[in-house]
Amino acid sequence: MTVTVKFLGAAGTVTGSKYLVRSDKYTLLVDAGLFQGKREWRERNWNHPDVALESIDATLLTHAHIDHTGILPRYHAQGLSCPVYCTVPTHSLSKILLPDSAYLHEEEAEFRNKKGKSKHHPALPLYTVRDAESSLNLFQSVEFNVNVEILPGVFAEWRRMGHILGAASITLSIEDKVITFSGDIGRYSIPILKDPEPLELGDLLLIESTYGNRLHENDRPKEILTNVINDTVKRKGVVVIPSFAVGRAQLLLYYIRELKDQGKIPDIPVIIDSPMATDATATYKQHTEGYDKEAMAILKEGRSPFEPSKVYYTKDRRESKKLNGIDDSMIIISASGMLSGGRILHHLLHRISSPSNTILFVGYQPPGGRGDWILKGSKTLRLFGDEVPIRAQIEEIDGLSAHADRDELLRWCESCSGTPSQVAVVHGEPDSAKDFAETLKQKYSWDTFTPKYHQEVEV
Repeated sequence: MTVTVKFLGAAGTVTGSKYLVRSDKYTLLVDAGLFQGKREWRERNWNHPDVALESIDATLLTHAHIDHTGILPRYHAQGLSCPVYCTVPTHSLSKILLPDSAYLHEEEAEFRNKKGKSKHHPALPLYTVRDAESSLNLFQSVEFNVNVEILPGVFAEWRRMGHILGAASITLSIEDKVITFSGDIGRYSIPILKDPEPLELGDLLLIESTYGNRLHENDRPKEILTNVINDTVKRKGVVVIPSFAVGRAQLLLYYIRELKDQGKIPDIPVIIDSPMATDATATYKQHTEGYDKEAMAILKEGRSPFEPSKVYYTKDRRESKKLNGIDDSMIIISASGMLSGGRILHHLLHRISSPSNTILFVGYQPPGGRGDWILKGSKTLRLFGDEVPIRAQIEEIDGLSAHADRDELLRWCESCSGTPSQVAVVHGEPDSAKDFAETLKQKYSWDTFTPKYHQEVEV
């Protein structure tokens, strides 16, 4: 019996996670991610699918991030009709993330049609909100640490990986072969979620390498957050934080609650001005089974880990706009984390020109993007057609990534049992994947390789 894996994404790049597994009987898709970042990769989202979608018997998801789920609505519209298996929290978060992704695609198409900025007439969205909502009907939830028979004689088991709520590795047993998909590996000893769980490795391991050649630069995010907030309050200013809505926003709320409880920062209002972050926080509150011991202890005290005093969630754009007229010190957490759009741009427009305020970056800023431009010391920023002077204090916290760094990736490998026959190092930029593959080879004598886009290997 032959089993093959074809790398349809996260090979040569850090996004678009998609792996096609074929046996003599079945075809499976593991992750169905959207390519993000550079145009050369984004344009491949429009390509004809690399497989007859109606031939796929099952789809398995590691977690809810769009670079692991975001092509599903398009594939469904083009014929994918198989069950989509994922953990319960991943299902819940996908109900938030996929329609939001679709809305952004629709919004971009509408903008291009208004401005005439498209090669195609009319410009069409990659998929619609209706497509996203329809694709969610395919989802079937599974429990952690249960070996699920997804097809006759084909079993899959999801184990916690601590990256975001619901994130998991997947161990797939098919035709006497065992294939392990690490998914995105989370951090150790970071608040809220349980640490990545070990497992037994088999014939092939696909392991991520987002930070495969790097270490997280600082391990004192709370100290930096404390200093930034206190310094800004002394100036009677506002702290504006562009944040990812899932994972990062909840971690910030956790730290701010802790700092307020300890009396290390003043009890100023904390505004969550992101509908997605609001919904994601509600989902985090609902799925307490994934909490670590510290978060559970707070819960047992009758409190939420994500509810600092004076936290407020804006309900609509009207409430968001009202914030512009408030001069009192507060913390505004808003999306998008990479300044690619959303309400955060309006907050920058109103706050970035005052030296009293602070713009605090807590996540990766892609080269050439607005955040990168600000962090490199630009004196102005183009917003809504105007050049806006940058006079606010600009600060950054590097240590809040939800991805394991090189040493944490190795720690997870060492926690696992068994020696994989082959190791595919995926989900990293080329240098990171190559360096991590070499590290694994030297440290453990593992047979590693960095797959190319569309490469197919036999297990």
